[in-house]
Amino acid sequence: MTILAVMRHAKSDWGQPGLDDFDRPLNARGRKAAEHVGRELMHRRVRFDHVIASPAVRVRETLEGVESGYGARFDVQFERGIYDASLETLFALVRAIPANVHAPLLVGHNPGLHQLVLDLTSDDDQHYRKHVAGKFPTAAVALVDLPAVRGDETAAGSGTIVELILPRELD
Repeated sequence: MTILAVMRHAKSDWGQPGLDDFDRPLNARGRKAAEHVGRELMHRRVRFDHVIASPAVRVRETLEGVESGYGARFDVQFERGIYDASLETLFALVRAIPANVHAPLLVGHNPGLHQLVLDLTSDDDQHYRKHVAGKFPTAAVALVDLPAVRGDETAAGSGTIVELILPRELD
């Protein structure tokens, strides 16, 4: 594995009381942010060879927006276990990424993704990790350079955040 992209879903809509959390869609701001992030990923020439995502509605809609901005469709593997996943579950998922995958994208939810990014990384020269330590906002993407050749060799603290995309900085 070379670069693991970790993305939190975009801003969701809380306007439907009683709607199950799993079924919450994005709000207008979230849809716009997802498209902006997709355009930024394409602009930075970020490529993915494997996409793993929570099947929650807001994650599916986030991916639709990213694909729209990116200008391409992704082949997505939906994993129910990502929804409301613990750090241990997410770390195990990263370690289970096949050896032939070098640029995976993982899309899901906080607090698990926030904890995963912090657990996988150590300090970096750009202070991205320090920035993420405070908050991993909606639609944010952290590109984590992992020195492990295979996912099952990934160790806590071994990675470095090499790029951080924050939607509010794209407007």
